[in-house]
Amino acid sequence: MSEIFLNVVPIFLLILIGWLVVRLGYLKATVGDGLSDFVFRVAVPVLLFRTIAEAEFSGSSPWLLWVAYFSGVAVTWTLGHLAATVIFGRDPRIGVLSGVSSAFANNVFIGLPLVSRNVGESGLVALSILLSVHLPVMMIAGTVLMERAERQTSGKPAQSPARLLRGILRNLVRNPLVIGLACGALFHLIGTPLGGPVKIVVDQVAAVAAPAALISIGMALDKYGLSGNLGLASVTTGLKLIVLPASVFTACHLLGLDRDWTAALVLTSSVPTGVNAWLIANHFNVGHGLASSTITLTTALGVVSVSAWTLLLV
Repeated sequence: MSEIFLNVVPIFLLILIGWLVVRLGYLKATVGDGLSDFVFRVAVPVLLFRTIAEAEFSGSSPWLLWVAYFSGVAVTWTLGHLAATVIFGRDPRIGVLSGVSSAFANNVFIGLPLVSRNVGESGLVALSILLSVHLPVMMIAGTVLMERAERQTSGKPAQSPARLLRGILRNLVRNPLVIGLACGALFHLIGTPLGGPVKIVVDQVAAVAAPAALISIGMALDKYGLSGNLGLASVTTGLKLIVLPASVFTACHLLGLDRDWTAALVLTSSVPTGVNAWLIANHFNVGHGLASSTITLTTALGVVSVSAWTLLLV
């Protein structure tokens, strides 16, 4: 228990520090925006590059890993959508956003530090393999479903599938995480080990990724807050922190994934909702209150749920 306390609580304390420095006026929120950009565009891509470049891919199949995780996502997303549309009587757009908020974990900013501290390098390999497809799959699904829901709600003409797909792919090709993963895969295929000054610099930048990511998340929380839809947000919070990791855990065991990969997938699925839910809400101008409330609630309660899943798995 004490080991779990030391591995989990510091993660949320760093988030708390980030929130406090903005909330108390010690730093401006714009500083957090800059830090978040550095983490997303530099530090985490370098960490992903190093992980893939130096990884030993053996044991479990990547396909089984993807199936295990996205099976849990599909179950949770569906439940979130049904909760919004059937139980709360909201329109299909809120249904999609409810599914996104329930199933889109903050795998990069919180998942990476959590898995690194509790599972180690083999866990980071599993998480990097997941991240190679996670963002494309989730953003494509969220965007396509939201476009469809908008047509159902407003009667707007449909955007052509080709144009929609081109826009999504253009954004993904420019995404720093995708670039970091692709460069790491290329370096791994070449087979030249990292060494010398390059290795030192890569290691130092990668080491900054976790603490900087956590503090930047905390600094961003002040602009979200609890801003409405608390009933539905409470449901999406429960789905995110309990149902998603439970579904992923079940799928991992049914598919026979090894212990480290199972722990990595379940732990990263147990973390708070990612800011992507807010980005989708902002892009389609719907459900800001639901997205922000879910992000805030899952972050506030995440230390309890993450500790419980860590106790079970590690």
